[in-house]
Amino acid sequence: MKRLAPIALIPVFTVLSACTTVGTVPASHVANATLEMANGLPAGTVQLVSDGEKVTLTAAVAGMSPGVHGIHLHTTGSCVAPDFKSAGGHLNPDGRQHGMDNPMGSHVGDLPNITVSDAGAGTISVALQGTQAELMETLFDADGTAIVVHAGPDDYKTDPSGNSGGRIACGVLKKA
Repeated sequence: MKRLAPIALIPVFTVLSACTTVGTVPASHVANATLEMANGLPAGTVQLVSDGEKVTLTAAVAGMSPGVHGIHLHTTGSCVAPDFKSAGGHLNPDGRQHGMDNPMGSHVGDLPNITVSDAGAGTISVALQGTQAELMETLFDADGTAIVVHAGPDDYKTDPSGNSGGRIACGVLKKA
């Protein structure tokens, strides 16, 4: 009977080991924003999720004109319609030139374009530059950060804004 007890515990340990993961950190939701159009209608959501080291930004838009649109993090957490200029310029704490195609590297506010379907919806997901600690300090400084969707595509090279046109939607990032 004593020999059967350890053998009987094998299925229990097998089940318990399947319930754990070794060496992984669960993702945590660190921030979000609700995008609005200049007329106040909702335009989508933005989520920032961290794995403990990297932060991934996921944006989902709806009700927008079809095509390719620039989308950027901006220096000020303010979205005063109709032009959203209160959001300031692109978030660029290191003073870099604009553009994901810039041979010197892009700045923190540079994000890939978002493609909006004929139905008016689109999504992007991108790992942000920097560690979670660096980003939290930069994004949530005294005046915060906004995320802005532009009328046209970012050309990934023209300073200071990628030649992406007017600002058509905006949201203020808030800690989760």
